[in-house]
Amino acid sequence: MHKVPHEAGKSSFDLIDKEKFFAALPLEGVEKVIDLGCGSGRYLFPLSEHAGDGVSITGIDLWPDGVAEVNRRAGELGLQGIKAYAAPITDIPFVPDSATDLALMATVVHDLVKRGDGKSGLAETARVVKAGGTLAVVEFIKKEGSPGPPISIRLSPEELDAFVEPAGFERCGLYPLGEDLYMALYSRKN
Repeated sequence: MHKVPHEAGKSSFDLIDKEKFFAALPLEGVEKVIDLGCGSGRYLFPLSEHAGDGVSITGIDLWPDGVAEVNRRAGELGLQGIKAYAAPITDIPFVPDSATDLALMATVVHDLVKRGDGKSGLAETARVVKAGGTLAVVEFIKKEGSPGPPISIRLSPEELDAFVEPAGFERCGLYPLGEDLYMALYSRKN
């Protein structure tokens, strides 16, 4: 029996302004995407629609049931470019170095930081994102109340920068995604 992570099955996708999210996400010229913490694919499948044909998307999550759901649904829809794996995002050796144009971490970094996996998770993300590629991080605005985690583990954009930038990224955009969430875009340095 697999241990189910406490965040399994939760997604912020229904809380974001989807129009703002997809308008800000740099998808032009993207061929390979990795969704780190993909869950059951709440971001992954809409991302696949917006990215278009020929774009391959790899999903990574600790939750085996979510990964199985992504693979089942991708098979049903005939989406051969989508494959998900049950693995920690701190160790994904099956993804080659510099293989990814765009990495997405949607409401994941605060959990990595809470578990003490922040540096290793971001180092592994940096390894798989090519130079000039993009890391898109969606996080809850640092404020009290629902929805989202307690304020004690939420990350302001500046706190997020402090975790992400030492891994080899530089923030290149910050976008509000509604009342509760924001997205920071980072470019992978050479």
